[in-house]
Amino acid sequence: MEKLIHQILSKSFPSSESAVYEIASLKAQLELPKGVTHVISDVHGEARKLRHVINNASGRLRPVVADLFNGDTNSKPFNEFLHLLYYPTELLQMKAEELGENQDARFHWVLESLTKQFAIIRSEIRTKRRKDIKHYTPKLFRELFETLLNYPAGGHHSAFLEVTVKELVKRNMDYQALRAASRFIRNITVEELIVAGDLGDRGARIDWVIDYLIKQPNVSIVWGNHDVSWMGACLGQEALIAIVLRVSLRYRRMFQLEEGYGIITKPLEQLANTIYQDDPATYFKPKRGGERDELTIARMQKAIAIIQFKLEGQIVDRHPEWDMDSRNILKHINFQDHTITLDSHTYPLRDTHFPTIDPSDPNRLTPEEQQCLDRLVTSFVSSSRLWEHMKWVVERGSMAEVRDKAVIFHACLALSPSGDYLPINIDGIEHSGPDQFAAFNKVIKRAFRKGSSADQNDKDWFYYLWAGPRSPLFGKDKMATFESYFIDNKAARKESRNPWFDRIHNPAFCEKVCQDMQVEEGGLIVNGHVPVKVENGEDPIKRGGNAVTIDGAFSEAYGDKGFTLILSHTGDYLAQHHGFKDPVSVVRTGEDIIPTMRKIRSYNSPRLVKHTEQGKAIQQQIKALEGLVTAYQDGLLNED
Repeated sequence: MEKLIHQILSKSFPSSESAVYEIASLKAQLELPKGVTHVISDVHGEARKLRHVINNASGRLRPVVADLFNGDTNSKPFNEFLHLLYYPTELLQMKAEELGENQDARFHWVLESLTKQFAIIRSEIRTKRRKDIKHYTPKLFRELFETLLNYPAGGHHSAFLEVTVKELVKRNMDYQALRAASRFIRNITVEELIVAGDLGDRGARIDWVIDYLIKQPNVSIVWGNHDVSWMGACLGQEALIAIVLRVSLRYRRMFQLEEGYGIITKPLEQLANTIYQDDPATYFKPKRGGERDELTIARMQKAIAIIQFKLEGQIVDRHPEWDMDSRNILKHINFQDHTITLDSHTYPLRDTHFPTIDPSDPNRLTPEEQQCLDRLVTSFVSSSRLWEHMKWVVERGSMAEVRDKAVIFHACLALSPSGDYLPINIDGIEHSGPDQFAAFNKVIKRAFRKGSSADQNDKDWFYYLWAGPRSPLFGKDKMATFESYFIDNKAARKESRNPWFDRIHNPAFCEKVCQDMQVEEGGLIVNGHVPVKVENGEDPIKRGGNAVTIDGAFSEAYGDKGFTLILSHTGDYLAQHHGFKDPVSVVRTGEDIIPTMRKIRSYNSPRLVKHTEQGKAIQQQIKALEGLVTAYQDGLLNED
């Protein structure tokens, strides 16, 4: 095996000199400050706000620009330059109107802006390897950018830069260069973006969210329960198709399905208009207004909700080992007196119109429902754009990530009341605690290798991750969807949280979890999933100080706020974001939406690359390269 590794390496490093130079560069990299990682969670379809948070590097760019302007943060040029970095397209449209045909004024403004941009770039690349800088440099402007990187120290005559920029202005390529420089800055300011779950639902467009993330240079996804619902729907898991449709109808987000992914919803509309044509669907009214008839949307939502409850019951019947019979919900209805008995309590139903339910076999779909579902499944599994998006989410994703001292996963690890990990049997093996992450990673990756022909049991695991009582992506005893529609009693709708959400206030417990995830000491647990209600006095930082919840109600439906966690070499910071207007309005009014920054912890000495997982990987590369050098020196391999 060692010989094979050396043979493979020799193709990239064909001489001992080239291998030694790479060893030296890697050893130097180990001594550099670790890169900045931004962690955001629960985007929930808010692509516009996600773009804002990414483009301003969670507020990290603002103090850098303030230094460039000598602290003059109230001036128009300061805000204009910030907007050039945040929203180059919108700012440049405004400048085009302002400068008109005055090419001389345009030249001076472009040259000045490029000079400022590269002042920032020069300060940011001090800890980057040359090959990494080249990777971020667009080919079209590579020579110009190399000149600007070294100007004036590189010895270029000023005329070289000025004539180049004038020609770009003449050819209307100057704004393109400015946009590329802004993107360059954003790409080198943040080394990695981690989204800790829930890309879609509630907000407008999950497809726009994924489109924007795909464009970023280094993104990792930590899956949330809303992500696995879309992933399972993509594979053709019927209950999850119903869930994705129901949630999209509930929040009037059908454009993401119809326009975004080309999924047909007509079969469901036809079912609603025939079977539920006289149903007022009072408790299924959508959460927001829109163009389509509200009553039609409500009836469609009820139709797919009933299908969902039937399909969920079928899953529960298939998996008695999950112990979810209480969620075989339709079997608990007394259709004669219009009540339902749940957990030994009987409640009256506020909606008793069930035209498709056979009381003797409540989970059986009617022929009309089956025909509708078949057409919906075909539409989901044949959407090439949905497949490409979900495949990207799977390839870039995992159940959990560790970055230096931060352990990042979406929701929880299921605990007993005494605080012990609760097991789940996956592939015939009992897995507890963090071991579940690797086991579920295997199931999800395996399912996507097979696509829609994946094993039914593997597809059903996506449903369990969505709403299973021990799911590390859910963390409650039930998903009370039926109760929220059909029962007035608030106690029936209560979803009891797993003891995890109390235990993470305990610093010793959090330290143990981090150690179980291979962080030796001083770890920080990072979760999303549960919105932090700041307005009610809730604190995202738990009382023990070594756990933080960064679901800050990012979506409009939950408050239009949100958090970003910034993991840097000097410490960890929490950026709290606020309500956001559209980019055009922000640019034209000259606003700067400033997040509130809060320090979580700082390090006595800077964290270097050698302290991180990246450092361990680099150490392994160095060891392999040193073996290659020895092989060259011993004559085991020939050098070119």
